[in-house]
Amino acid sequence: MLNLDLLRQMLIIAMALSTVTCAFIQKTKVKFKKSNGLCIYSLLLNLLLGVLFCNSFTTVSFPASLWVGLFSFIGADTIYKSLEGKLASHGDIIKKNIIEVPKENLIETDVSS
Repeated sequence: MLNLDLLRQMLIIAMALSTVTCAFIQKTKVKFKKSNGLCIYSLLLNLLLGVLFCNSFTTVSFPASLWVGLFSFIGADTIYKSLEGKLASHGDIIKKNIIEVPKENLIETDVSS
């Protein structure tokens, strides 16, 4: 029988892992001239980080953590592209949360004493 709870848990972990690995690969991909090397590098990195991520933060077994790495490798580009442009930078978040108050609504107080 298919363990749907384990599969759902593994997919959720892979989604979190794929955003981390995809960002890391984007920053380190300049070392690769050919796409074949980059693809193999991405697969190995996803498998390695999948095992480390699952070992550190979950109770998923070793074989299941390899599956998490594979799911992360398969879905990393799709998830990254779907989040790209939707994630705001820290500066944008600060600018968005600044509230401008008109001068007529301010109360002046004497703080010289």
